[in-house]
Amino acid sequence: MTTPVCTSASKAALPVPPSYGTTDARYATSSCYPSFSSYVRARGPVLLRTARSLTANPCDAEDLLQTALTKTYVAWERIEDHRALDGYVRRALLNTRTSQWRKRKVDEFACEEVPERETSPTPDPAEQQVLHDAMWRAVMRLPDRQRAMVVLRYYEDLSEAQTAEVLGVSVGTVKSAVSRALGKLREDPELAPAR
Repeated sequence: MTTPVCTSASKAALPVPPSYGTTDARYATSSCYPSFSSYVRARGPVLLRTARSLTANPCDAEDLLQTALTKTYVAWERIEDHRALDGYVRRALLNTRTSQWRKRKVDEFACEEVPERETSPTPDPAEQQVLHDAMWRAVMRLPDRQRAMVVLRYYEDLSEAQTAEVLGVSVGTVKSAVSRALGKLREDPELAPAR
């Protein structure tokens, strides 16, 4: 049996009656698909429970069901097996809810005070220069060999192997000499404020 085709767009009505499960004579007579109207009246409450399981708000569930039934109404002629309508509508509910979820907006909440970002205080350039000068004077007080290794390792940013190659010593010698030099720098009284 073939369902009648809607010939006039002016006769088209909303696909869902105002309240599910009630018979509205105006709705049933103005619908292009009477079988759709009877399906919605019969299965509306069950489908609404399904929609409520997909949303937290009952009003959103009604909107979700309305949208899914609108999609079903548009595709009514293409649905071959009307015994599987519940599955079709449930799939439309799920797809519609997924689309809504993907398009959701980020909620913004007003608060009394705008949170300020914690910023670290900028160091005083004069203090930085004083510390730099004190560090350089402490490095200059190191023995020549230790000073050369510290300068190559930390000022020139060479690796231990590159420093050993430049100075013609072993990597172990570089490690031990740099370790002793750093110990002397930690004990330097002029660098005490930097600690």
